Amino acid sequence: MKTKTIAAIIHEKDAPFSFEEVELDEPRSNEVLVRMVATGLCHTDLSVRSGVIPFPLPGVVGHEGAGVVEAVGSAVQRVKPGDHVLASFTSCGHCSNCLAGHPAYCLSFLPLNLLGGVRTDGSHTIEQNDKPLNAHFFGQSSLARHALIDERSLVKVNSDAPLEMLAPLGCGIQTGAGAVLNVLRPEPGSSLAVFGIGGVGLAAIMAANLSAAGRIIAVDLVPSRLSLARELGATDTIDARSTNAVEILMELTSGKGVNYTIEATGSTRVLSQAIQVLAPLGTCAVIGAPLVGSTVPFDVNFLLNGRRIVGITEGDSDPEQFIPALVR
Repeated sequence: MKTKTIAAIIHEKDAPFSFEEVELDEPRSNEVLVRMVATGLCHTDLSVRSGVIPFPLPGVVGHEGAGVVEAVGSAVQRVKPGDHVLASFTSCGHCSNCLAGHPAYCLSFLPLNLLGGVRTDGSHTIEQNDKPLNAHFFGQSSLARHALIDERSLVKVNSDAPLEMLAPLGCGIQTGAGAVLNVLRPEPGSSLAVFGIGGVGLAAIMAANLSAAGRIIAVDLVPSRLSLARELGATDTIDARSTNAVEILMELTSGKGVNYTIEATGSTRVLSQAIQVLAPLGTCAVIGAPLVGSTVPFDVNFLLNGRRIVGITEGDSDPEQFIPALVR
């Protein structure tokens, strides 16, 4: 049976979100109908609205959902009606990267999550007045009262879990925390600098505080964000509005450079700084998303003493394993 609900529709580029009645398809064998309790609003959603991400419009986005299962498809095994769930990205489950435990690098990640707007067979999950709307964003499109979600996008949590607080774990928190805990894994006493203290950057700061890192440095332009970063575990903060962040980072590390840097702004200028301050054997993690086609010039010889630049999607996380660990 189809489900009537309310969804936030983007009708065209730069148009406001419009809350309107829509109709969800009945769940396919691998799909779950979820009554949404909360959904985070991520910069990625806004990038669809602005046209930076070429998701087809009109459509429904949202990819940090949390809610309660109302119905499940015939082949669903992870959850049942009444379960409380968080929604994250989806993946195919059978490509080489998925089978190796890296679903964030699924070979079908872009069409399944960001660009398609439809199921893999080309069908739509949402319609309005008998006309299809593009949805299936990250396998969910959760900016709605109800969402039809891929089973692989869902993670079950305890029924007493505060869903309105946990919703951002599905993307933003997972991305920042996973970069630190799953990929960088700082050694005892090492230094780590985060450029960009939004939600993702703050998640990286909190994760770094749980790690063995000895010096955790937050770099941003907004004083209130820097104050919050210090509350959440940063040992040092740099206000890049009025200071030279590169010079200060080198001073803080006695000229040796930073062991780990995280670029979370999407600015190529900032990425250049995050590379420039790396210590020998240091790693720069790129998790901000600049415009497609952006380039950053640097001297390749700078990498010859073990420095690395690594791009990270969704914290290189397997949501079914990583999100419960974050909740705990």
